[in-house]
Amino acid sequence: MAKKRRWLSDSEAESFGFTPRGKEKGRTQAQYYLDEGEWVSVLDAREGLRGVLDSCKEHGIEPEFVPDGWLKTKDSSIRFKNPLFKPPELLDFEKLQSDLIKKLQNYSPSFPFLKREPTTNPHLLVIDPADIHLGKLCSSFEVGEPYDNQITIKRVKEGVEGILSKSASFSTDKILFVGGNDILHIDSPKRQTTSGTPQDTDGMWHTNFLLAKQLYVDLLEMCLSVADVHFTFNPSNHDYTHGFFLAQVIETYFRNSKNITFDCSIAHRKGFMYGNNLIGTTHGDGAKSQDLPLLMAQEFSKEWAETKHRYVYTHHVHHKTSKDYIGVTVESLRSPSGTDSWHHRNGYEHAPKAVEGFIHCKTNGQVARITHLF
Repeated sequence: MAKKRRWLSDSEAESFGFTPRGKEKGRTQAQYYLDEGEWVSVLDAREGLRGVLDSCKEHGIEPEFVPDGWLKTKDSSIRFKNPLFKPPELLDFEKLQSDLIKKLQNYSPSFPFLKREPTTNPHLLVIDPADIHLGKLCSSFEVGEPYDNQITIKRVKEGVEGILSKSASFSTDKILFVGGNDILHIDSPKRQTTSGTPQDTDGMWHTNFLLAKQLYVDLLEMCLSVADVHFTFNPSNHDYTHGFFLAQVIETYFRNSKNITFDCSIAHRKGFMYGNNLIGTTHGDGAKSQDLPLLMAQEFSKEWAETKHRYVYTHHVHHKTSKDYIGVTVESLRSPSGTDSWHHRNGYEHAPKAVEGFIHCKTNGQVARITHLF
């Protein structure tokens, strides 16, 4: 005796998570049918989210990690999709989001206004820990020196402390802190840069994001103990999206402080005026160095007209270059980060590793540069 069959509508089939049999075979009209025994089995399976929760609990598996399942009984063999399934990268993001929100809710610091005494002969201190690459992994067996998250954080803090200490003889009334510039090594759960280049990494991307957040908080609080701070953000090629999100988080963290200002826009070139100085910053992976002076004149025309000493600090190349163009000095900065496998293999190494700072007089421009070498 032939089995009775129950035909399903498209909506019913979709509610069960079935792939249309007819569509799989390229037919114009999809067919869904179940034997009478299969229909009963499916109804049983649908209880408790098609049995996913019970089955996962029985085998000690988290339901979110199971993309689909196979219901097998003596009467049927039915494959179904798990509506609870979430890709690992989505789970990582949600965990990061919940952890970050929880921390911000539990700790919303209030910063008392720090009234600074006016100084004679004031100076601007530029602190620029360039190309930190938090999350980069370097093996001493291959390149001769290790580099991981612990070394990164220790080295950057030591470098900024060294800059502050070495600049103590100057009367600093303002600090320009340059952030971004590959603060993070990757921009993807797949351990890739923004453009998809694979990287050797230390730690998960969400852990490194939170480490970078805390590092910036510690560095900025360190700077605030000396002078008021302006934080400027440069988007970069390793962490174009995550670096931007990080800058927004840092600005939100210090939202109650009247002693710190922010420029965290996604613009690739930033400008800051101090007295007779116009100081531009950019990562260095975009416009060519010889084009930066004219770009500065166009994009910051008002500040250009009101200043005499103009500088652009660039990053990205991890070594020192400096050139005087007509009206503007363009200088790249050294990096504290280690040499990874790719740079070692291609011979891009052995440049001095350092955090750098610069002293600008309000009237006479850059009067000193400070280097903390490792």
